[in-house]
Amino acid sequence: MLLRNTSGNATLEKIPVGTEIKGMNILGLVMFALVLGVALKKLGPEGEDLIRFFNSFNEATMVLVTWIMWYVPIGIMFLVGSKIVEMEDIVLLVTSLGKYIFASILGHVIHGGIILPLIYFAATRQNPYRFLLGLITPFATAFATCSSSATLPSMIKCIEENNKVDKRISRFILPIGATVNMDGAAIFQCMAAVFIAQLNNVDLNPGQIFTILVTATASSVGAAGVPAGGVLTIAIILEAIGLPTNDLSLILAVDWIVDRTTTVVNVEGDALGAGILNYLNEKDKKEREQELKEVTVEAVANSKSEAETSPLCPS
Repeated sequence: MLLRNTSGNATLEKIPVGTEIKGMNILGLVMFALVLGVALKKLGPEGEDLIRFFNSFNEATMVLVTWIMWYVPIGIMFLVGSKIVEMEDIVLLVTSLGKYIFASILGHVIHGGIILPLIYFAATRQNPYRFLLGLITPFATAFATCSSSATLPSMIKCIEENNKVDKRISRFILPIGATVNMDGAAIFQCMAAVFIAQLNNVDLNPGQIFTILVTATASSVGAAGVPAGGVLTIAIILEAIGLPTNDLSLILAVDWIVDRTTTVVNVEGDALGAGILNYLNEKDKKEREQELKEVTVEAVANSKSEAETSPLCPS
């Protein structure tokens, strides 16, 4: 901010100054990974060796994470305990966590109970709740296990037997959805980032909010379909907007509650996606059958007329 004196009048001029946020450039890494993946695929057989290396590295990392998860309850106990000791007002912390849990579950209810059924209705003009009624068992499994992968066998069975979805569609869409379709995780990750920002008295500007939305959407795609799989990706969001990652212990402490509705919304989106694709496939099949019938009728009519007008035909 500069103060200038021009012809006896004071002029106040604001000059923007660039600042740097401490932390890792997560968005840059995500973009580099995407471009590198496209480049490796473009190489064809020459890039297969490096792709196999990254796949093996990912599997080894997941094994390490599985080992670490066995000690997570002990670590969370000490992390939350230290956080409680640091807080001057414990009641405020508990109240804030309660609001975070309520906001996350409310977001899942709105998305899973209104938004996703509306998308299904708009695409098929059918009752989405009748479709979802046949999936009570996989929803209960998702709520109990907090795992999209563990719910997959039950979901495939119910959606094929109760909702009559084509096996070719269900067995292609549902496994992919269990891996990449994590809309419930994206919702709770945004809620968690905003909660940690408010806990640290940080006012988020529009640029940071946009970064949260983009990063949550991108990171939720890569989240593992296992319990607490989405919590680890919250660190990516916090790094992207310059917030401390040590407050993740509070999210881990209550994740067992939020993760249940998160998983239900995730598998619901997979099921409705398969239902929409099955409807479009059936509609296209009926249209082709109708066209085939019309062509057959025209061919029969033409053959009869040719036979009647033929000079070789006896009168």
